[in-house]
Amino acid sequence: MSDVKTANRKSNANLDDLVQPTHDEYARQRFVGALRNHAMANMRETMRGHFESEVKPSFERRTGRVLGTSKDIERVMKRNPYFRFYSAIRYNAQEMVWLSVQEPIERVLPDLIALASDVAQRNPAGGSLKLNPDMEIPRYVTAQDVHLVPGCFHSEFTQNDVAQGAVMSAGGRVSTSANVHRKDNPGGVANAIGYWLTRRYPDFKPRRILDLGTSSGKNLIPYLDYFPGVQAYGIDVSAPLLRYGHARAEQNGQVVHFSQQNAERPDFADGHFDLIVSSFFFHEIPVPATKRILAQCFRMLAPGGMMVHMELPPHKLCDPWRNFAWDWDTKNNNEPSYTAFRSQDLLALCESAGFAPDASFEVHIPDIASFGEERFNRFLNGEIQAPQHGKGSWFVFGARK
Repeated sequence: MSDVKTANRKSNANLDDLVQPTHDEYARQRFVGALRNHAMANMRETMRGHFESEVKPSFERRTGRVLGTSKDIERVMKRNPYFRFYSAIRYNAQEMVWLSVQEPIERVLPDLIALASDVAQRNPAGGSLKLNPDMEIPRYVTAQDVHLVPGCFHSEFTQNDVAQGAVMSAGGRVSTSANVHRKDNPGGVANAIGYWLTRRYPDFKPRRILDLGTSSGKNLIPYLDYFPGVQAYGIDVSAPLLRYGHARAEQNGQVVHFSQQNAERPDFADGHFDLIVSSFFFHEIPVPATKRILAQCFRMLAPGGMMVHMELPPHKLCDPWRNFAWDWDTKNNNEPSYTAFRSQDLLALCESAGFAPDASFEVHIPDIASFGEERFNRFLNGEIQAPQHGKGSWFVFGARK
């Protein structure tokens, strides 16, 4: 290890700042981010125009049948040249996101591990990190590289490994580099939900909050600002993500208690939390696991407590084309529970977990960074509607106990 690197480590250099791509690596990352955004935004919209103007009319003239469901559209489109080209571009762009950050991370991985370990030993902010090396990681995590991430989220290759945490952090920045409001707004989901909760429920003052599938805590940290003094807890099955998140929070003076746990069987006491949240979590796990976790949410919430989960909107709220386009990830992005989750009645799931039917909700919440406070407040007053999920808002569901 060079003297410069040693000095950086000793001065508690920021974890993310240690990963410095070369000029060519940075150019590659910018290209990959732009290519992925082009596929998911421009190409997908162009493909819809092609479907509406050519594919759909031709099919209906030829067969006399209406393409009324996403499955109908999938059967017609799966051999369509434009769809196959779109899929090839998007799939490869997704893979290239992670490949574009691996070399810069591997160059400094010993420094990242040393820095994270040093911070964990000193614990300057007063948070905590509890790992369980004997915990059995669910097969729905270990059986595939979810999101095409090499090694998925959980893999460890050396002692005290933080590589997957760095890959997810740096790769996430590459993925959103073409979306300015997301690039400059880490934790955008939590910021939107936090703003919504404090305005919609001004008397709601949670003492303890739990983030399920917290990864490295990106969508947990913002709640510390919205609810000063709250005790923040985050659980995940991935030790590398938790090590990375704990070290980063400690460096930033943010008190968070991270622990390696399966959300199906958390060890917290009944009624321990006032707020339970998650972001992009439930569509990654099988529906039976979702049901068990929602029941755990009910158990862990105190009376008057609330759960708010940001997720993909269910099929019933989207037209057939959007369902077809979004469910692409099921077969092509290693997210096999994606379609099954979106087919569920989320309010019924909340009720089966123990929540009263009139205490459950589904709502689109504007993204505060792109929407702005003035328009957000008009939304809260019922003057304007939130945009569609993925086009300026987040879909959330949840319930109050």
